[in-house]
Amino acid sequence: MSQEDNITNSHAEKAGFWRERFPLDAVAYFFKKKNVPMHRHSIWYYLGGMTLFFFIIQVGTGILLLLYYRPTAEAAFESVQFIMTKVQFGWLIRSIHSWSANLMVAAAMIHMFSVFLMKAYRKPREITWVSGVLLFFLTLGFGFSGYLLPWNTLAYFATKVGTEIVSVIPFIGHDLLVFLRGGEEVTGATLTRFFGIHVAVLPMLVTALLVLHLLLVQVQGMSVPPSQIEISARNKPMPFFPYFLLRDLLGWLVALGVLIALAALFPWELGEKADPFAPAPPGIKPEWYFLFMFQTLKYIPAKILFMDGEVLGILAFGLVGLFWLLIPFIDRRPEERRSSRWFTAFGWAAIAFIIVMSLIAYVIPQTF
Repeated sequence: MSQEDNITNSHAEKAGFWRERFPLDAVAYFFKKKNVPMHRHSIWYYLGGMTLFFFIIQVGTGILLLLYYRPTAEAAFESVQFIMTKVQFGWLIRSIHSWSANLMVAAAMIHMFSVFLMKAYRKPREITWVSGVLLFFLTLGFGFSGYLLPWNTLAYFATKVGTEIVSVIPFIGHDLLVFLRGGEEVTGATLTRFFGIHVAVLPMLVTALLVLHLLLVQVQGMSVPPSQIEISARNKPMPFFPYFLLRDLLGWLVALGVLIALAALFPWELGEKADPFAPAPPGIKPEWYFLFMFQTLKYIPAKILFMDGEVLGILAFGLVGLFWLLIPFIDRRPEERRSSRWFTAFGWAAIAFIIVMSLIAYVIPQTF
């Protein structure tokens, strides 16, 4: 027997070993038969994969940063400073981590609204929608908990404002504030708690939900918008493997190029170390994805009838979030345009509201 035959037999034995223990043939058959419907809105199918790509970047760069980061009020700022000035390519890794966090929120937000407007939450994809919205909420949690970790001035006071908002929730507000801060004030205990939430609690929850979400997407396939069902039936679907997968990977390469360009050309600043005894600098704002809520609360009167205006605003945002989560169980006939048009209008109104309030917060000088 020749050496080439020996190598071939060795490979066959290894493949047989794995086939006996895992259903590899069934998985290969599934992806071979999997198709992606084609119509004029098919481009939106790539945003879910893009969000997953930025999440993978977050995990990879986050692990590298963990090698040097120290989660205490005395050492957090200095450890990030050390990463940026002493560790080889440390500044670039941190910049990529910060930029990819923002791009992940943006991709997740666009993906969520595109799914909503294409009515992809309709039966039997209700759980897919719920798991996706919960993943988006957890993504915002990543942003909020990660913002404090450099322990700089902006992060410190933004966290102080953000956790104070939580305290206005009726009955549980104060307890929730103490739980988040680890006391009455934002201190080193807050930093330690946020670090634990950021690197342990949230990744565990996201991983479990992400597995469920991806499994449901693979089993149920891509949803076709009601207005495109006839067009999609006339068009030949695209095989997932290799054509859609290759396009998805090409999108990831473009995203990687944009991400590295942003991180290299506009490196993420560290700012000054937080001083809890210093006055808050003027114009403190939360991250851009919380800005519309922050700006809205400013415009609500201090008192509305017998209720505190800020409390009413927080309750209203909470109810809207619950409505958004349960939309597949409220809009029972999304395929009928007439009955579902109010839900579509609600989606566009939400997009317009977020954009307008965020622009106001950025463009108009804040005097209150």
